[in-house]
Amino acid sequence: MYVVLGASGNTGHIVAQNLLARQQKVRVVGRDAAHLQAHAAKGAEIFIADVTDAAALTKAFQNADSAYVMIPPNPTSTDPLAYAERAGDAIASALKNGGVKNVVVLSSFGADKSERTGPVLGLHELEQKLNQLDGANVLFLRPGYFMENTLPQVDVISNMGFAAGPVRPDLKLPMIATRDIGAFAAEALLRLDFRGKQTQELLGQRDISYNEVVEIIGKAIGKPDLKYKQPSDEQVRQGMVQSGMSAQFAGLILEMAASLNSGYMRPLEPRSSRNTTPTTYENFVAEVFVPAYKQQAAA
Repeated sequence: MYVVLGASGNTGHIVAQNLLARQQKVRVVGRDAAHLQAHAAKGAEIFIADVTDAAALTKAFQNADSAYVMIPPNPTSTDPLAYAERAGDAIASALKNGGVKNVVVLSSFGADKSERTGPVLGLHELEQKLNQLDGANVLFLRPGYFMENTLPQVDVISNMGFAAGPVRPDLKLPMIATRDIGAFAAEALLRLDFRGKQTQELLGQRDISYNEVVEIIGKAIGKPDLKYKQPSDEQVRQGMVQSGMSAQFAGLILEMAASLNSGYMRPLEPRSSRNTTPTTYENFVAEVFVPAYKQQAAA
C-alpha cells in the first residue's frame, strides 16, 4: 500500500496518478474529498486529514509500506514557519507510529541551509526530523525553482504590460516542471532502490533566467518585446499581499529571493542525466502558461 500526501496538489496528484496507472494500491490523503475524486475513480482509497494532525495522519499511514510526503504550501498563514513545523512534527510522528518503511519526501534545493532561505527553512527542518526515523529508508527530493512559480506573471503581464519579480533578471535558475517531480517520485516509490537516508536534487531540463523566461513567454503570447523588471522589495511585498498572500509569507519569499540572488541558495550537485528532467520551459509555456494567459484575457 502506498500513501500519497497532498494528492490533489501539483506533485502529489502526479505521484498518485502514476502509481494507479501501474495498478498499485494507493491511499490518497487530502483535506477535501471533492479534490480527490479523480483518484477514487481510478481505484484509490480516499482519506481526509489535515497535514498538521498527527493522529489523523497516523491512521492514514496504517498498513502502508511506502509513502510520498510533503508540506502543502500555506501562503495565507500569518506564521508560515510555525505551520511548517507543526506539519513536519505530525508527518514525522505519523510515519514513525505507522511503521512506514520507505518514504519519498518533497524538499527543495537550499534545504541544506539552516537560515536565510525563507519558506525552504521549513523543509530543512522537515529533513532533520525525518532523518531521525530509525529503520526507514528516506529519499529527500530537492527540486529546483518550480516553473509554476512563473504563473503569477499572467496577472502581472495582463495588468502592467511587463513581467516583474524579486529575482535578478540575469540569474540562471534550475527550473523544473512539477509534473516531472511527481513522475520521478512515483518511479522512486515503484523501484524502492534507495536505502538509509539519501538526497537527490532535480534540476529541471536546463538553467534559465527571467530574461529568457520573458523572451519565451513574449513569443508565445504575441508580445515579442516583453520585458522583465525587478522592483524594490517593498513594491514586490505590496503586490504579493494584494494578491492574497500574508505579509509574513511575502517576507519569506523576499528572503528566499535574496538568497537566490546572492548565490547563497543554490544546487549542490553538478548537472547530470540523473538530476535533469525532460520538460522544457518552452513546453511548459505552451501547455500551461499560454492557456492561463488566454483565460485571463477572456475574463
